[in-house]
Amino acid sequence: MDIIAKEDVKVRKSEVFSKIFSGEMFVHPTDTIYGLGCNAEKEKAVKNLRDIKQRPDTPFSVIAPSKEWIKKNCIVDKEAEKYIEELPGPVTLILKLKNPKAVAKNVAPGKESIGVRIPNHWIADMVKDMDTPIITTSVNLVGKLPMTSTEDIDPEIQKHLHFVIYEGEKKGRPSRIIHLEDEEVKVRER
Repeated sequence: MDIIAKEDVKVRKSEVFSKIFSGEMFVHPTDTIYGLGCNAEKEKAVKNLRDIKQRPDTPFSVIAPSKEWIKKNCIVDKEAEKYIEELPGPVTLILKLKNPKAVAKNVAPGKESIGVRIPNHWIADMVKDMDTPIITTSVNLVGKLPMTSTEDIDPEIQKHLHFVIYEGEKKGRPSRIIHLEDEEVKVRER
C-alpha cells in the first residue's frame, strides 16, 4: 500500500489521477474524516468497494466535481439550490438523480437519489481537476470505528487498498446529511 503525503499529491498528480480513473481503491482526507474511495463512474470499482465494506446495497455518497456537476446531474429545486450555494462544507446533500448515467448504477442501488458532497478541503479541488465523481464512505467495516490515522486502518480494508492520501490524524465526525429528495427537508446528524 502506497502512502502519499499531501505535499506529494501535486508532484504525483498524473499518477494519482491515473490510478483513480482506472478504478483503484484508495483512502482520501476530507474536511470531516478519512474516506474510502474509488471512481464513482466505474461499476466494477464500486462493486469492489462494496465487497470491501461488506455493504451490498447501502447507498454511497460521492464527492462531486463541482456545483455545476450537481445541478447538471441532480434535480435541484429552490430549497436544494440554497444548500448547494452554501457548499463547500461538512454536509452531504441527498438529491434525486436527473442523469442516472452520471455515476455507476451500483453507487445507490435501487434508489433514485444520490448523496453528494463538496468538502471544504483541498481534496475538492483535486476532484474538480479530475472532473470525475469519487465515492466517499467512512474507512471502516460495519459497526467499527472509522479510521483516524494510518495506524488504525482495519486490516480487512487495508489489504485491498492501492494507496492512501494521508495528511495526519483526523478527529472529525462524519458529515451532516440533508435529505432534499422529498418535499420535506430532513437533517440528520451522524
